[in-house]
Amino acid sequence: MNERFPLSPKMWQEWTKDEISLSEGLEAFTEIEKLYERGVQEYLSVPLWYDYINFLQESDQSVSQCSPSGISKMRNLFERALTAAGLHIVKGSKIWEAYREFEQAILLTIDDNNNEEKAKQVQRIRALFHRQLSVPLVDLRSTLMDCKSWEGEQGNVNDINSDFDGIPSNVITSHQKAIEMYNARKQYEDQLSNPDTSDTDRLQQFKNYLKFEESSGDPARVQILYERAVAEFPISSDLWLGYTSYLDRTLKVPDLLKSVYSRATRNCTWVGELWVRYLLSLERIHASEEELSAVFEQSLQCRFPSFKEYLDLFLTRVDGLRRRMSIAGAKEDELDYALIRDTFQRAVEYLSPQLVSCDDLLHLHAYWARLEANLGKDMLAARGVWENLLKKSGSLLEVWLSYIEMETAMGHINEARSIYKRCYSKRFPGTGSEDICHSWLRFEREYGTLDDLDLAVKKVTPRLQELMIFKTQQEPKKELMLSSKRESSVSTNTQKKRKISKMSSDKQPPAKRKKENAPKPAEASDVDQIRATGNANDTGAVDKGEVATLPKAAETTATNKEAVGNSKIMDSKPKFYNDQCTAFISNLSLEASEKHLQEFFSDCGGVTAVRLLRDKFTGKSRGLAYVDFSDDEHLATAIAKNKQKLLGRKLSIARSDPKQSHKRSSTGSSSKGHGQGVRFRNDRNRSVEVSEGTFEERRGNNVKLMGKNTFAAPRAVAKSHGRSIKEAKMDGETEKLKSNDEFRDMLLKK
Repeated sequence: MNERFPLSPKMWQEWTKDEISLSEGLEAFTEIEKLYERGVQEYLSVPLWYDYINFLQESDQSVSQCSPSGISKMRNLFERALTAAGLHIVKGSKIWEAYREFEQAILLTIDDNNNEEKAKQVQRIRALFHRQLSVPLVDLRSTLMDCKSWEGEQGNVNDINSDFDGIPSNVITSHQKAIEMYNARKQYEDQLSNPDTSDTDRLQQFKNYLKFEESSGDPARVQILYERAVAEFPISSDLWLGYTSYLDRTLKVPDLLKSVYSRATRNCTWVGELWVRYLLSLERIHASEEELSAVFEQSLQCRFPSFKEYLDLFLTRVDGLRRRMSIAGAKEDELDYALIRDTFQRAVEYLSPQLVSCDDLLHLHAYWARLEANLGKDMLAARGVWENLLKKSGSLLEVWLSYIEMETAMGHINEARSIYKRCYSKRFPGTGSEDICHSWLRFEREYGTLDDLDLAVKKVTPRLQELMIFKTQQEPKKELMLSSKRESSVSTNTQKKRKISKMSSDKQPPAKRKKENAPKPAEASDVDQIRATGNANDTGAVDKGEVATLPKAAETTATNKEAVGNSKIMDSKPKFYNDQCTAFISNLSLEASEKHLQEFFSDCGGVTAVRLLRDKFTGKSRGLAYVDFSDDEHLATAIAKNKQKLLGRKLSIARSDPKQSHKRSSTGSSSKGHGQGVRFRNDRNRSVEVSEGTFEERRGNNVKLMGKNTFAAPRAVAKSHGRSIKEAKMDGETEKLKSNDEFRDMLLKK
């Protein structure tokens, strides 16, 4: 498990104790010692260091026999423990006391006749007391009393009533300063020692404490406090980012930086910024290419919240390779440019245009093309970068302009002009088509000859005129849409009445509904039913200004089975949603599915339904969707995610307005009262004319049938013309009606 995840100090203690109880012999001792070494490297833990010290004292024969090598080994271990945990205000004194006890035990083993060696050992113990008295720790007064008591045992007479009698003046000064430092930090330690504090408050207390320590300016104390914090909150990315940033600014010790960054990325693998800083830190300490490559490959195996983190990693890797190639010169370890090209190629394969923003995509390819031209000295490869991007994203104006900008900056005017000739006639979103034409003219004024300018004007002028005509044709349609929105407000009451009647009809018993579905004489209400059915079902809609071709002839009868099926089609109505707690999402990627939307709003909660709008003929997404929520609180949380990206597209999220839904549905299903009819013409110029009229007029007999064809007529009327609907369908394939909105536009136009 430790190969994949860091273990807590408590788990390390349990593991080592189990191994000690199960193993014996020198080989087992070596393996357990390695376990302790691994454990103390992951998190700061005074109890784990204490267990490690006791294990060596009890199990290492060289230590228990007080051999010079064993004593030296223990002293090195104690010094490492003091460096790691000796400044721990609350628990650090435990290491100091263990160190003093070890040295005092060594003093007892020295022969009384060896006065020189005994004097050295006494001085070593005295130095330990003085060092501990200079460190702000809990219960310093007890340490001072122990020091005076020990000095008395050594024959140094001192006044018991005086705290500092027999203590050197420099030690007294350091001790008083340590007491002041402890008093300044006592409030923070008291807050951290409160067992009833929540994790959130405790984390904030650590941050406040760290801010205080950083203002004091002691890097060693700041490092100890960061180690204490990350031991309690190992997956707090804020702590790791602050810790690594502080080390990069202050200590800059290579081994320490490697250790901290390695632990940070193991605990918070999903934080891309930590991996980027890791690569930069390795580059600062002049790490080898093998180390840098290994960290980079390891980072790509992690999962990040967005593809922006992957892009930053690729760019950081390229930046490092470029810098080292630039300063390598004639060194033997000069890097090959193929490494940069391979990294760019992997980035392009990893990050498709649908997953990153247009600006990021352009930056990546512009950077690649520039390095191919300048560092790789290959202009053909630089052009190949842009040509490959044009195959994927040739509809983006920015891609063409960036390609032209590179050629212009390199002084390749003719190549830039050829790109203008390729793209000036293309259609781009918004005003892009006009912009590329004006850009070409500006380019020829600044770089071309008079003939070049004349040629550009000759080609661009017809194109601009064509765009102007197209724009003029689109303006009436926009005005028509605006006017239809204004007029739709008039029909709101009618729509509400129809909806009430629809709801009441849904509650009718099956027997009554079956009776009402029986064939009846043709009336204007039947025509309304036909229109609603044609718009609601996938039978298509008649386009504006066009006539539908009808079958040639009709037979006289239809089977009862066909009549029942046809009545079901005519009775089907489109489903209405009240949109009371619904979010409307636009600018969706065409690749987005209901599952993507479910995952996108998973952190909001309360999602009850996802409705992705699709084209009725192709089944492809239209880039629009409705997401229903259980209550307004979840809906507000979802709306707060407006402008966030999904599959590389910034979503537009707003609350769905039920009134607008009523207006649209009423516009598509009810009459505007223009008194105009709709005429359908067949191939023999016989027509079926449906008189529109007002709502009251359509309640009368205003259906006029001309000719023998009875396409889209009520069943009773069709039978009266001696021809069944099934037989009419067999004569030819009819054109499908389109959507409600297009049918409404046709009525408004007429």
